[in-house]
Amino acid sequence: MEQLLQFFLLIPLLGFILASLFRRKDENAIATTAVLAVGAQLIGLILFITNWIAKGSPVLDIKHFTFYKEDNVEIFIDLYFDKITAVFALVGSLITFLVAIFSRFYLHRDSGFKRFFSTLLLFFFAYSLIIFSGNFETLFIGWEFLGITSFLLIIFYRDRYLPVKNGLKTISLYRLSDVCLMLAMWMSHHLWHENITFVKLNDLDLVISHIEEHQYYASFIVLMIVIAAAIKSAQFPFSSWLTRAMEGPTTSSAIFYGSLSVHIGVFLLMRTYPYWESIFSIKLLIIIVGLVTSIVATCIASVQSSVKTQIAYGSIAQIGIMFIELAMGWHTLVLIHFAGNAFLRTYQLLVSPSVLGYLIHDQFFSYVPKRYGANNTFVNKVTNTIYLLSVKEWNLDVFQYKIMWSPFKWIGRKLNFLSNKTVLFSLVLIYIIGIFLFLHQDKLPKELDEVLHIFFALIGMLLVLKSFSKRTDAIVVWFMIIASQIYILLAIAFLNDQYEYVEILIYVSGLLFAACGGFFSLYKLKAIEKNIDLNDFYGYNHDHPRYGYWFLISCLAFVGLPFTPTFIGVDLMFNHIDKNEYVLIIITAISFLFIEISVLRIYARLFLGPNKKQNHPIAYRSS
Repeated sequence: MEQLLQFFLLIPLLGFILASLFRRKDENAIATTAVLAVGAQLIGLILFITNWIAKGSPVLDIKHFTFYKEDNVEIFIDLYFDKITAVFALVGSLITFLVAIFSRFYLHRDSGFKRFFSTLLLFFFAYSLIIFSGNFETLFIGWEFLGITSFLLIIFYRDRYLPVKNGLKTISLYRLSDVCLMLAMWMSHHLWHENITFVKLNDLDLVISHIEEHQYYASFIVLMIVIAAAIKSAQFPFSSWLTRAMEGPTTSSAIFYGSLSVHIGVFLLMRTYPYWESIFSIKLLIIIVGLVTSIVATCIASVQSSVKTQIAYGSIAQIGIMFIELAMGWHTLVLIHFAGNAFLRTYQLLVSPSVLGYLIHDQFFSYVPKRYGANNTFVNKVTNTIYLLSVKEWNLDVFQYKIMWSPFKWIGRKLNFLSNKTVLFSLVLIYIIGIFLFLHQDKLPKELDEVLHIFFALIGMLLVLKSFSKRTDAIVVWFMIIASQIYILLAIAFLNDQYEYVEILIYVSGLLFAACGGFFSLYKLKAIEKNIDLNDFYGYNHDHPRYGYWFLISCLAFVGLPFTPTFIGVDLMFNHIDKNEYVLIIITAISFLFIEISVLRIYARLFLGPNKKQNHPIAYRSS
């Protein structure tokens, strides 16, 4: 039976490839391909689960494909099936099937019809990969694809300002969850000295012995997992991104942010439950996060005027309750709760446009004015305070900006000296010297060797932060991001004598392809449009869709999305950072956090948003 698991991943992937081959105007062929692909997986799942239950519901695990293997590291695809997988896969397949049928009519004659269904199938492939994953590496591949498909569907109406702006906000938080999961994988490699599978995590004696021996390291891993899950499931204080993500089509809101994608954090905590069930402080943290989220989200949902916002915060509140149930160990209840919440929110979002009409009709014929009494009592003051906070969504957006992003933007703006030509020439010279020292590092004193790798990593991080805040020529910013990557690579190569040349080649091969592709697209765009600074959104995708497409592919390859060797190279780089190298891992994590945000910022500002030319219609700010 294990061999059949791969087909549940291949079917949506094949559907995505086939749908991409049709022309934009072939709506019937595109929609039919999507519905048949999802429907085939649904029928296959029902038959598979029926047979699986008849055989006693055994836990299935298969090591499917090895990307890379050496003495200390092995990166491979592992597929896993148990009752959690069965419920999440069946619910996900059924909801996607229904939404695909609904979208066939909902998006009829929309200019982005093909783009929607291609992205939907890619999302379904990513979701299936997460659900059937048997180790962190497999889960992370799906996790990355899920993030980028979320971004693409939020910016679906890409000629409008707010969808693009909110898409960048969402992908910024998604990137933070990616980095947290990468850090969990990094420490897990050092703790287990292998690519740990979820089958081994269910060996409680083995897990408990490891936690007792390495309590601080295990707590760090679980803390990173909890933060990643909280962000993905929009838990407090990361809740505000979910309503911003509703800028996409109603059907994508239903499947992504109402039913499936938003529950992935719950799935991650369920899958890693054996890792943290014996750590009381982590269980208490999850309960507190879930409780605070449920209370705050319920208050916000009850005062919002937008139907989508009410549904989004209602879903967030229910997921907060699921977090509490998870920490209490009530997993069967969580699975029932997940299925009920997913189907309810999908239905509510799909009918939300009609609900608006019903509510307005009811309000017109059944309006009863509210009677106001004395407002000077303490209870009324508290109630009014909570009301105002809830209307403003507890200022979560402002909090996130000031705490997480504003300090790094401030640092980036203070690094203006990096734009000086003399400084840039000096950085090139320093890198050449670094290469020479790397080739002769066996002759360097140990103390100098340790200082140099921190020094090179710091330069890489500063270049990333400067590119994050810089608003001048996009080509200059692109080269800054490339320079930051090669400095980080040099820093980690300096650190570890076991970092082999083949590993450097794997990373550089994907990076070189992305760097050249991105530069070519920007160079051709500048030759035509002249102005490619980052001070505004220009919407060049309207006139130059081909350059926009190839630049997006270059951006995704650059950040190590799992279709280039860079993905393996990034994993190998993190594996070669020792668990005691606190400074280096912090610098590297910050760098990788802002690299994706910086490259997608270039793409968004140049190719998305209202077109600046007067011969094009200007869309509304929001959808």
